[in-house]
Amino acid sequence: MRIGIVCPYSWDVPGGVQFHIRDLAEYFIRLGHEVSVLAPADDDTPLPPYVVSAGRAVPVPYNGSVARLNFGFLSAARVRRWLHEGAFDVVHIHEPTSPSLGLLTCWAAQGPIVATFHTSNPRSRAMIAAYSILQAALEKISARIAVSEYARRTLVEHLGGDAVVIPNGVDVDFFARAEPKPEWQGETIGFIGRIDEPRKGLPVLMKALPKILASRPTARLLVAGRGDEEAAVEDLPAELRSRVEFLGMVSDEDKARLLRSVDVYVAPNTGGESFGIILVEAMSAGAPVLASDLDAFVQVLDEGRAGEIFANEDADALADAAVRLLADPERRAGLRARGSTHVRRFDWSTVGADILSVYETVTDGTTAVAADERTTGLRARFGLARD
Repeated sequence: MRIGIVCPYSWDVPGGVQFHIRDLAEYFIRLGHEVSVLAPADDDTPLPPYVVSAGRAVPVPYNGSVARLNFGFLSAARVRRWLHEGAFDVVHIHEPTSPSLGLLTCWAAQGPIVATFHTSNPRSRAMIAAYSILQAALEKISARIAVSEYARRTLVEHLGGDAVVIPNGVDVDFFARAEPKPEWQGETIGFIGRIDEPRKGLPVLMKALPKILASRPTARLLVAGRGDEEAAVEDLPAELRSRVEFLGMVSDEDKARLLRSVDVYVAPNTGGESFGIILVEAMSAGAPVLASDLDAFVQVLDEGRAGEIFANEDADALADAAVRLLADPERRAGLRARGSTHVRRFDWSTVGADILSVYETVTDGTTAVAADERTTGLRARFGLARD
């Protein structure tokens, strides 16, 4: 099958959607399919052989963050050329309603279109106002996928229609096989995310840290991600700042090793999350997870059975839960075991197969319609009536 996948966000700025698309493309390539991914990228960005650059992206406020998107006449021309050269059996667009390559592709593509909706947002006036613009594009979509029930709910409330829920995928064994790093072990708390993005929740964790360290004076916080490290600790008492170690951007391999090493992984995100891929990665690596009680996180953690939950933005609740977990190796072992079992439903062997089934359904449907149209045309041409 010839598969075209459209990434809305810049390939050179790591994020959950980009990782999902990368892993999905590589999963299908391993199965023998021909895959091309169209994505924004700066000229000097090294790209995998299956990624086609649509040109440089620009930063746009989107979903409580700043997304780097690509839109405009030049981008539209690149989309049309990519579609023409690819001659795809199916085009899979991610976030088709964002002002990005996805929407441009939706307007330009012919044939089967599958769309994945990642965003979970409350109903907004902007989306309501944009509906008339989006409607023509959305009507061309053959099948809709939402990465969670909350992303599906956003789609239904904003745009109508429905979607099948297929979660983001993870290579569970990649994380499970990672070797712990000795220097990252020993009463360590892990955090991975953009430091400068408040909704990722690092300020909440920093606020909780003095209380955690008062009870567990040998504990450390390991932070992986890009951002202003000095600003991140400026509200922390000076004598505690040495207990925070910033690792900067880490490779996929080091991310897996970090998650295999920590005693507790904390996800203090405050909102705007429709899924929670980092929770799945942490569980895959066997890290006990402590997460804010966002709806999507609670669902990923099997209603709290595969991880600990604390009240969103409540630093005291976070601290109390972290202290309890650090002091209770039996509880941590139980979370590791339940998480390792629960996370198998998110492995690419399951998720990829479900997405491929959607592709096959829409391409089979298109073939059937085309055959019916050809038959109808022949009957009309030769004056034959239907049976």
